[in-house]
Formats: sequence, C-alpha cells, structure tokens
Amino acid sequence: MDTNYQLTSLFADGGGMMYPLVLCSLIAVGVIIAKAWTLWIAHRGATTVIAQVEEAASVGDLERAAAIASGTPGPAAAILLAGLKRIRGRTLGKGELEQVVATAGAIELSFLERGLVILATIANVAPLMGFLGTVAGMIFAFDSIAAAGTVEPGLVAGGIKVALLTTAAGLAIAIPVNIGYNFFVSRIDKLILDMDESTQKILNIAWDLERDGRLQIVQEAQAGT
Repeated sequence: MDTNYQLTSLFADGGGMMYPLVLCSLIAVGVIIAKAWTLWIAHRGATTVIAQVEEAASVGDLERAAAIASGTPGPAAAILLAGLKRIRGRTLGKGELEQVVATAGAIELSFLERGLVILATIANVAPLMGFLGTVAGMIFAFDSIAAAGTVEPGLVAGGIKVALLTTAAGLAIAIPVNIGYNFFVSRIDKLILDMDESTQKILNIAWDLERDGRLQIVQEAQAGT
C-alpha cells in the first residue's frame, strides 16, 4: 500500500478541519467508554437487589433490606434505599413515600442520561464539519482554477482530495457515535423499567407494613408529630 495513504498522510492531506474532527472523535470515545461502564454497573445487580430487598422486607427486617440496597450500586437500589429510609421511621405523611421515590428516580435518571447530549451533538456536528471541509476544499479547487486561468486535473485534485477526506472523516465519526447513542438510550430505557419495578416494590412493602400495623400513614400535618 502506498505510504501516501497512511493515516498520518491522510490526516495531513485533510487540512485544518481534520483537527476538530479528531478532537470530536477523542471526546466521543471517552464518553462512550465512561457511559458503557456506568450503565453496566447500574444494570448489573438490579434484578438481584430487588428480590433480596423484597425478601428481607417481607419478614420485617427493614435494616437488612436497607443494608442490601445501600451496598448495591445502581438506580434501582437507590430508589429502594430512599424509600426504605422513610419507611423505617414507622410513620409517613400521605403521599410522602411516592414523592421520595419520585425524587430519587428523577435524580438517578438525570445521572444515567449524563453525557448523551455530548454524543448526540458530536453525531450531528461531525458530518457538518466534514461538509464544511468539503466546501472549503471545493473553494480551494476553484480558486486554483481561477488563478491558473485553465482547468487542469492537477490543479483541482488537491482541493477535491481535501473535500473527500473531510467528508469521509465526518461520516466515519458520526456513524459509530450515533450507533453508540442509540444503544445507550435502549439500555437506559431498560434501566427505567428496573426503576419502575423498584418503585412498585417499595410501595408494596409500605402497603404490606401498613396492613400489618407496622407502619402508620397519616396526614402530612401530623407526620412530624
């Protein structure tokens, strides 16, 4: 293979627009690695912690249930822990538990979605940068023609090469970033289902405790008394 087409040569031939494109690719790689690790950790123990917390709470051992939730990372465990902390007080204001788990869920969802806007931006901007490089390359090619006063392949080849390289680089960055973005969105949707299940479990635990007389739900004005 001709050494002129090695990566370093291609980068140099692509012109100044290759620098922001490479920067975009480096940022995207960092975000994708961090996001993949975060979502893997968040989903890893969701099913197990829900079952273990439900088992411990069913026998009235709220302390052990809270310890299990506290020792497990992820949004499902965080919602369970937030609810269990309120239930352990033995007295709840009406609607207080729902508000607590809803707030915990919103915080966890915000954390899960962190970084997605960066990937979405890169997926949209990288092709535009490539097209901008294309336009710049074509301007360079026509400027060479205007300066020479004649059309010769050698005059326009450089500008066309820049145009093609930047377009290819922009698309090469945007395509995998867009795939990664959609994959992460699907994983977050699955985690949202885990969070909904956790919310329902903690509400079921509260209802069971109230039914057995181990939890009192009062009007909010009386909850602090």
